[in-house]
Amino acid sequence: MRIIPAIDIIDGKCVRLTKGDYATQKIYNEDPLEVAKAFEASGVSYLHVVDLDGAKAKSIVNYKVLEKLATRTRLKIDFGGGLKSDEDLNIAFECGAQKITGGSIAVKQSEIFKAWLTQYGGDKIILGADVKDERIALSGWTETSDQVLIPFIQKYQEEGVRYVICTDISKDGMLEGPAFELYQSLLTACPDIKLIASGGVSDIAELPRLSDLGCEGVIIGKAIYEKKISMKSLETYIVKNS
Repeated sequence: MRIIPAIDIIDGKCVRLTKGDYATQKIYNEDPLEVAKAFEASGVSYLHVVDLDGAKAKSIVNYKVLEKLATRTRLKIDFGGGLKSDEDLNIAFECGAQKITGGSIAVKQSEIFKAWLTQYGGDKIILGADVKDERIALSGWTETSDQVLIPFIQKYQEEGVRYVICTDISKDGMLEGPAFELYQSLLTACPDIKLIASGGVSDIAELPRLSDLGCEGVIIGKAIYEKKISMKSLETYIVKNS
Protein backbone atom coordinates (compact mmCIF):
# COMPACT_ATOMS: atom_id res chain seq x y z
CA MET A 1 0.00 0.00 0.00
CA ARG A 2 1.41 3.36 -1.06
CA ILE A 3 1.91 6.07 1.55
CA ILE A 4 0.89 9.43 0.06
CA PRO A 5 1.36 12.51 2.24
CA ALA A 6 -0.83 15.48 1.38
CA ILE A 7 0.03 19.10 0.79
CA ASP A 8 -3.00 21.41 0.57
CA ILE A 9 -2.27 24.88 -0.78
CA ILE A 10 -3.87 28.27 -0.13
CA ASP A 11 -1.98 31.45 -1.14
CA GLY A 12 1.05 29.32 -1.98
CA LYS A 13 1.26 28.05 1.61
CA CYS A 14 0.87 24.59 3.11
CA VAL A 15 -2.40 24.49 5.08
CA ARG A 16 -4.99 22.05 6.47
CA LEU A 17 -8.73 22.44 6.78
CA THR A 18 -11.13 20.56 9.04
CA LYS A 19 -14.04 18.85 7.24
CA GLY A 20 -13.26 20.94 4.17
CA ASP A 21 -14.29 24.19 5.86
CA TYR A 22 -12.17 27.10 4.59
CA ALA A 23 -12.87 29.01 7.82
CA THR A 24 -10.85 26.39 9.75
CA GLN A 25 -7.68 27.01 7.72
CA LYS A 26 -4.43 26.50 9.63
CA ILE A 27 -1.08 27.35 8.05
CA TYR A 28 1.61 24.74 8.76
CA ASN A 29 4.39 26.04 6.55
CA GLU A 30 4.88 29.08 4.34
CA ASP A 31 6.97 26.95 1.96
CA PRO A 32 5.42 23.73 0.59
CA LEU A 33 8.79 22.77 -0.98
CA GLU A 34 10.35 22.51 2.47
CA VAL A 35 7.55 20.14 3.49
CA ALA A 36 7.89 18.06 0.30
CA LYS A 37 11.66 17.73 0.77
CA ALA A 38 11.12 16.48 4.33
CA PHE A 39 8.72 13.82 3.00
CA GLU A 40 11.24 12.81 0.35
CA ALA A 41 14.01 12.55 2.95
CA SER A 42 11.82 10.10 4.90
CA GLY A 43 11.63 7.71 1.95
CA VAL A 44 8.25 8.85 0.64
CA SER A 45 7.87 8.52 -3.15
CA TYR A 46 4.38 9.97 -3.67
CA LEU A 47 2.66 13.26 -2.94
CA HIS A 48 -0.98 14.35 -3.08
CA VAL A 49 -1.25 18.07 -3.83
CA VAL A 50 -4.55 19.94 -3.57
CA ASP A 51 -4.99 23.45 -4.92
CA LEU A 52 -7.64 24.71 -2.48
CA ASP A 53 -7.66 28.15 -4.11
CA GLY A 54 -8.30 26.36 -7.40
CA ALA A 55 -11.14 24.31 -5.92
CA LYS A 56 -12.84 27.55 -4.89
CA ALA A 57 -12.03 29.45 -8.10
CA LYS A 58 -13.00 26.45 -10.28
CA SER A 59 -9.76 26.72 -12.26
CA ILE A 60 -6.11 25.96 -11.55
CA VAL A 61 -4.43 28.63 -9.37
CA ASN A 62 -1.32 27.30 -7.60
CA TYR A 63 0.40 25.76 -10.64
CA LYS A 64 3.70 27.50 -9.89
CA VAL A 65 3.85 25.69 -6.54
CA LEU A 66 3.16 22.41 -8.36
CA GLU A 67 5.97 23.13 -10.82
CA LYS A 68 8.39 23.90 -7.98
CA LEU A 69 7.50 20.66 -6.15
CA ALA A 70 7.79 18.60 -9.34
CA THR A 71 11.10 20.05 -10.52
CA ARG A 72 12.87 20.25 -7.16
CA THR A 73 11.92 16.84 -5.77
CA ARG A 74 11.62 13.38 -7.30
CA LEU A 75 8.18 12.82 -5.79
CA LYS A 76 5.45 11.44 -8.03
CA ILE A 77 2.67 13.96 -7.67
CA ASP A 78 -1.06 13.61 -8.11
CA PHE A 79 -2.71 17.01 -8.34
CA GLY A 80 -6.28 18.17 -7.90
CA GLY A 81 -8.42 21.12 -7.00
CA GLY A 82 -10.46 23.09 -9.50
CA LEU A 83 -9.41 21.32 -12.69
CA LYS A 84 -12.34 22.07 -14.96
CA SER A 85 -11.01 22.55 -18.50
CA ASP A 86 -8.62 20.97 -20.97
CA GLU A 87 -6.38 23.99 -20.46
CA ASP A 88 -6.27 23.39 -16.68
CA LEU A 89 -5.33 19.78 -17.33
CA ASN A 90 -2.58 20.71 -19.78
CA ILE A 91 -1.13 23.21 -17.28
CA ALA A 92 -1.15 20.58 -14.49
CA PHE A 93 0.64 17.99 -16.64
CA GLU A 94 3.08 20.55 -18.06
CA CYS A 95 3.91 21.68 -14.51
CA GLY A 96 4.86 18.12 -13.60
CA ALA A 97 1.80 16.31 -12.25
CA GLN A 98 2.03 12.56 -12.94
CA LYS A 99 -1.68 12.06 -12.30
CA ILE A 100 -4.57 14.45 -11.83
CA THR A 101 -7.68 14.06 -9.72
CA GLY A 102 -11.08 15.13 -11.00
CA GLY A 103 -13.86 15.46 -8.46
CA SER A 104 -16.67 17.95 -9.06
CA ILE A 105 -16.15 17.83 -12.82
CA ALA A 106 -16.97 14.11 -12.89
CA VAL A 107 -20.44 15.01 -11.57
CA LYS A 108 -21.12 18.35 -13.20
CA GLN A 109 -19.39 17.97 -16.57
CA SER A 110 -19.11 14.24 -17.00
CA GLU A 111 -18.51 14.46 -20.75
CA ILE A 112 -15.29 16.43 -20.20
CA PHE A 113 -14.12 13.98 -17.53
CA LYS A 114 -14.90 11.00 -19.80
CA ALA A 115 -12.95 12.67 -22.63
CA TRP A 116 -9.94 13.02 -20.28
CA LEU A 117 -10.19 9.31 -19.46
CA THR A 118 -10.26 8.47 -23.15
CA GLN A 119 -7.33 10.77 -23.95
CA TYR A 120 -5.03 10.08 -20.98
CA GLY A 121 -6.23 6.71 -19.65
CA GLY A 122 -7.14 5.43 -16.20
CA ASP A 123 -3.54 5.49 -14.98
CA LYS A 124 -3.30 9.28 -15.26
CA ILE A 125 -6.83 10.36 -14.37
CA ILE A 126 -7.99 9.65 -10.82
CA LEU A 127 -11.64 9.88 -9.79
CA GLY A 128 -11.96 11.94 -6.61
CA ALA A 129 -15.02 10.77 -4.69
CA ASP A 130 -15.62 13.01 -1.69
CA VAL A 131 -18.48 11.63 0.35
CA LYS A 132 -20.95 13.11 2.78
CA ASP A 133 -23.64 10.70 4.04
CA GLU A 134 -22.84 8.36 1.11
CA ARG A 135 -23.44 11.11 -1.45
CA ILE A 136 -20.83 12.84 -3.59
CA ALA A 137 -19.83 16.34 -2.42
CA LEU A 138 -18.66 19.07 -4.78
CA SER A 139 -16.67 22.30 -5.15
CA GLY A 140 -14.33 22.00 -2.21
CA TRP A 141 -17.19 20.30 -0.31
CA THR A 142 -19.35 23.39 -0.21
CA GLU A 143 -22.28 21.49 -1.80
CA THR A 144 -23.63 17.93 -1.98
CA SER A 145 -24.92 16.21 -5.13
CA ASP A 146 -27.61 13.56 -5.50
CA GLN A 147 -25.04 11.00 -6.73
CA VAL A 148 -24.71 7.95 -4.47
CA LEU A 149 -21.11 6.79 -3.96
CA ILE A 150 -21.01 3.15 -5.11
CA PRO A 151 -23.19 3.45 -8.26
CA PHE A 152 -21.23 6.61 -9.13
CA ILE A 153 -17.92 4.74 -8.98
CA GLN A 154 -19.29 1.69 -10.80
CA LYS A 155 -20.53 3.94 -13.63
CA TYR A 156 -17.04 5.40 -14.02
CA GLN A 157 -15.35 2.00 -13.83
CA GLU A 158 -17.19 1.23 -17.08
CA GLU A 159 -15.63 4.41 -18.54
CA GLY A 160 -12.10 3.26 -17.64
CA VAL A 161 -11.52 4.64 -14.13
CA ARG A 162 -8.96 2.57 -12.20
CA TYR A 163 -7.91 4.81 -9.32
CA VAL A 164 -10.35 6.34 -6.83
CA ILE A 165 -9.47 8.68 -3.96
CA CYS A 166 -12.35 8.39 -1.52
CA THR A 167 -12.61 10.93 1.30
CA ASP A 168 -15.29 10.70 3.97
CA ILE A 169 -15.78 14.37 4.79
CA SER A 170 -17.08 13.61 8.28
CA LYS A 171 -13.66 12.09 9.06
CA ASP A 172 -11.44 14.62 7.34
CA GLY A 173 -9.07 16.47 9.64
CA MET A 174 -10.76 15.03 12.73
CA LEU A 175 -7.89 12.65 13.63
CA GLU A 176 -10.43 10.03 14.74
CA GLY A 177 -9.52 7.23 12.33
CA PRO A 178 -10.46 6.49 8.69
CA ALA A 179 -13.83 5.34 7.35
CA PHE A 180 -13.00 1.62 7.51
CA GLU A 181 -16.60 0.46 7.02
CA LEU A 182 -17.09 2.73 4.01
CA TYR A 183 -13.93 1.40 2.35
CA GLN A 184 -14.89 -2.18 3.15
CA SER A 185 -18.28 -1.81 1.46
CA LEU A 186 -16.75 0.05 -1.47
CA LEU A 187 -14.10 -2.61 -2.11
CA THR A 188 -16.71 -5.37 -1.77
CA ALA A 189 -18.88 -3.68 -4.42
CA CYS A 190 -15.94 -2.63 -6.65
CA PRO A 191 -13.17 -5.20 -6.06
CA ASP A 192 -11.11 -4.16 -9.11
CA ILE A 193 -10.76 -0.51 -8.10
CA LYS A 194 -7.42 0.83 -6.86
CA LEU A 195 -8.78 2.56 -3.79
CA ILE A 196 -6.82 5.36 -2.10
CA ALA A 197 -8.15 6.01 1.39
CA SER A 198 -8.23 9.62 2.51
CA GLY A 199 -9.36 11.44 5.63
CA GLY A 200 -9.19 10.72 9.33
CA VAL A 201 -5.89 8.83 9.57
CA SER A 202 -4.62 9.51 13.09
CA ASP A 203 -2.17 6.75 13.98
CA ILE A 204 0.41 4.61 12.19
CA ALA A 205 -1.40 1.53 13.59
CA GLU A 206 -4.36 2.24 11.28
CA LEU A 207 -2.27 1.67 8.16
CA PRO A 208 -2.04 -2.16 8.32
CA ARG A 209 -5.83 -2.33 8.69
CA LEU A 210 -6.33 -0.21 5.55
CA SER A 211 -3.80 -2.38 3.74
CA ASP A 212 -5.61 -5.56 4.87
CA LEU A 213 -8.90 -4.15 3.56
CA GLY A 214 -7.27 -3.91 0.13
CA CYS A 215 -6.61 -0.18 -0.17
CA GLU A 216 -3.97 0.55 -2.83
CA GLY A 217 -2.84 3.74 -1.12
CA VAL A 218 -3.52 6.03 1.81
CA ILE A 219 -3.35 9.81 1.92
CA ILE A 220 -2.10 11.22 5.22
CA GLY A 221 -2.38 14.90 6.05
CA LYS A 222 -3.15 16.41 9.41
CA ALA A 223 -1.79 13.41 11.37
CA ILE A 224 1.69 14.28 10.07
CA TYR A 225 1.34 18.03 10.57
CA GLU A 226 -0.02 17.62 14.10
CA LYS A 227 2.77 15.10 14.82
CA LYS A 228 0.40 12.21 15.55
CA ILE A 229 2.49 10.29 13.01
CA SER A 230 6.20 11.11 13.06
CA MET A 231 8.40 11.21 9.97
CA LYS A 232 10.50 8.50 11.63
CA SER A 233 7.55 6.12 12.03
CA LEU A 234 6.54 6.75 8.41
CA GLU A 235 10.07 5.98 7.30
CA THR A 236 10.08 2.76 9.33
CA TYR A 237 6.70 1.71 7.92
CA ILE A 238 7.82 2.37 4.32
CA VAL A 239 11.08 0.42 4.75
CA LYS A 240 9.27 -2.50 6.42
CA ASN A 241 6.62 -2.70 3.73
CA SER A 242 8.67 -2.03 0.62
